[in-house]
Amino acid sequence: MSADTSQLSRRERQIMDVVYHRGGATATEVYDEMPDAPTRTAVRTFLRILEEKGYVEHKKLGREFVYRPTRPRGIEGRSALRHVLQTFFDGSLERAVGAYLHGPGAKPDARELKRIASLIREAKKQQQRPQHAGEPRVAPPKRGGAAPRQPTDLPHVEHA
Repeated sequence: MSADTSQLSRRERQIMDVVYHRGGATATEVYDEMPDAPTRTAVRTFLRILEEKGYVEHKKLGREFVYRPTRPRGIEGRSALRHVLQTFFDGSLERAVGAYLHGPGAKPDARELKRIASLIREAKKQQQRPQHAGEPRVAPPKRGGAAPRQPTDLPHVEHA
């Protein structure tokens, strides 16, 4: 059973970062790569807890267990992103992108901006074409109701 990674503790997230980065890792490898690692025993305990929660599974290799993630990193990343959107931007992707593009120290390069524009165009195309079974769908904007709140500390983003 996999749960939402946003519910993991800081240490659990650090361990998952190592496991994802390596594609699989022993407790010793996790310990060696973790910043400010707890004891080796604590790392093994965290790995066991992560396995009980459904985030990793293990296979015995020689005398050690190799832990591998049970879900692709992209799926877990989307789960974490949804949590960030809800927590910091009231669920608004527009506000999050605005904060990224116009926040302190923001310096997206031309290639990144071009790629973002391309992703937006593709999302618009997906909204306009008929849906086929199994194909991901980009949800259309909600109609009616109150307009979404605009953050006062971010510039207004014009809709294309």
